[in-house]
Amino acid sequence: MATTTFNGPVRSENGFQTVSKNATTGTITVTSGDKMKNEAVGGAGIEGTAAVYITQVERLKSDVDTNVNIVKTTIMIDLTGLNSGGATGDIIGKDGSGVAYIGRITTADNGVVFGVTMECFEQPTTGEDDINLHSATEGTGVEDTAIGDLTETLIIDGGAQVAGTRTAGGTIAADQYLYLTGGSNTAGTYDAGRLVITILGYDVAS
Repeated sequence: MATTTFNGPVRSENGFQTVSKNATTGTITVTSGDKMKNEAVGGAGIEGTAAVYITQVERLKSDVDTNVNIVKTTIMIDLTGLNSGGATGDIIGKDGSGVAYIGRITTADNGVVFGVTMECFEQPTTGEDDINLHSATEGTGVEDTAIGDLTETLIIDGGAQVAGTRTAGGTIAADQYLYLTGGSNTAGTYDAGRLVITILGYDVAS
């Protein structure tokens, strides 16, 4: 399709998506404006339990010759209703509700990750407020189990979270699952706490 220029507002009731089309097969692939392809498992330890759990992937077109784009992945989670286990390094999630990863990073969906931040917009209360972000090879971690039982890497040492806290971390390897963990030993069910995790990557040249 050729480039189209509009004079005036363009509106859509259900948002916009950037897509690519395979020149051989005609297959359409959504490349931006959609949720993560590997969200938390529906109805398990995060999604359907946290008061709010939203993900989005955006591709910021930058180099049309090589198709190398900046990829921005956002995960917003309201901790209300989730549990902190009571030991340092315990996985945060819903008690007895299955796996508690908050997403899985893949190169195809999220690009090659080069940076991560975690921001607090509402202080976590009645649960552990010292919150870290880990990645792990396994997607089997559940609430109140040790992240150390998995093949894990500390991505962000967040410390005590209050509104306005922003902490940067390093890279995330491909095909890793992401978990929130407690940095200290407070056990409890959260009645507040909102975090936004931003993951920046880039597409591999095609």
